[in-house]
Amino acid sequence: MSSDKLLIDKFLAGYGRFGVNLGLDRIQRLLGRLGDPQNQVPIVHVAGTNGKGSVCAYLTSVLSAAGYRVGRYTSPHLLTWNERICIGATPITDEQLWHHLKTVATAVAAEDTETPTQFEVFTAAAWSYFAAQAVDIAVVEVGLGGRLDATNVCSDPLVTAIVSLSREHWQRLGPTLADIAREKAGVIKSGRPVVVGPLPETADSVVRQRAQDLEAPLYRVVPATVSDTGRWQSGLDGQLIDYRAGLLGEHQRVNSGIAIAILQLLQRQGWTIPTEVIQTGMAATQWPGRLQWLTWQDQPLLIDGAHNTAAAAMLRCYVDTLPQPVTWLMGMLATKDHSDIFTALLRSGDTLYLVPVPGHQTAAPAALAQLAQTVCPELADCRIYDTFEPALTAVMQTDAKTKVLCGSLYLVGDFLARFGDELRR
Repeated sequence: MSSDKLLIDKFLAGYGRFGVNLGLDRIQRLLGRLGDPQNQVPIVHVAGTNGKGSVCAYLTSVLSAAGYRVGRYTSPHLLTWNERICIGATPITDEQLWHHLKTVATAVAAEDTETPTQFEVFTAAAWSYFAAQAVDIAVVEVGLGGRLDATNVCSDPLVTAIVSLSREHWQRLGPTLADIAREKAGVIKSGRPVVVGPLPETADSVVRQRAQDLEAPLYRVVPATVSDTGRWQSGLDGQLIDYRAGLLGEHQRVNSGIAIAILQLLQRQGWTIPTEVIQTGMAATQWPGRLQWLTWQDQPLLIDGAHNTAAAAMLRCYVDTLPQPVTWLMGMLATKDHSDIFTALLRSGDTLYLVPVPGHQTAAPAALAQLAQTVCPELADCRIYDTFEPALTAVMQTDAKTKVLCGSLYLVGDFLARFGDELRR
């Protein structure tokens, strides 16, 4: 580990104690002391419960293929903080990240009121880096919610998107879908186009009203259809594009369709993005840790975060196309809706191995095992392990044809960090 990486981890850990504290006042003051770098970069702002990262990955791949210098800001990361801040597919270096964090720290030191949170500090460093690198465009993923998220500081985005909406983080965003929708809809800006995926009716009406109030043109995206060529097909106003998506899963029909719509809206604003480049970039898209097949110990292993109910349902939809029954290796954070995730994933005859999520506020495997057997009494087996590696070894020694590691992006990241050198893609 480089000395800069050690400094980065220590520095960011120092801000971790401030937790999650939604609001825009701190980040706006901080960015003001940095010269408002967010106003120097054209952005596409992507919100939603699931699919945000996939949309950002598609956009980055296509816009980079079109010759643009593309900044991408996403969260969380799988292995290192650097992954969150990229130009194209290249993460920020340790040296560059430490430089911009120190720049932010100097601005924080000049503050005589409230200390910013870890996410706010890191977001400010991302804006500082993108401005210094003079990127042509930044694709920015919302961290949590939207209205009060630290990324929501640009009044004039090129395009805004709300990919999906379900009941997650309700403890902070509100107990109902309408409450959560109001927070997500806070990213919509006056007069700026907004692309929306299929939403529950309650949420859709909130988003629609917000767009009408702000006179923001709203473009709805439905799942891509299959064209005569066997490719997917999507596009605005009948201007359909045939393409192959580089990411797996039927839910990518929506995510890729949203990316296509955003790209077409950028075309209408004068960005040069030829159709053939869209097709090339969509096919070349990669997004690690999400429905990704790897080979470990000469056996295939499917990895996916599946960290909330909607994501678990998407994973199950894909797994249903594979040989059954399934052997699951899972760990979950304590804050997740464990019962709903198990309901979405587990089926009669499946086998479940449960582990803690290292280094995070994990749910206890024993408690999860009891719940899983209540949700799905027809499990063939359910086992708990105190540590990850023995559980992984046991799973890989089974004769199951379909083995899946899921439940937390942090668990997936820990697996990649431990065994990345031994994996084949």
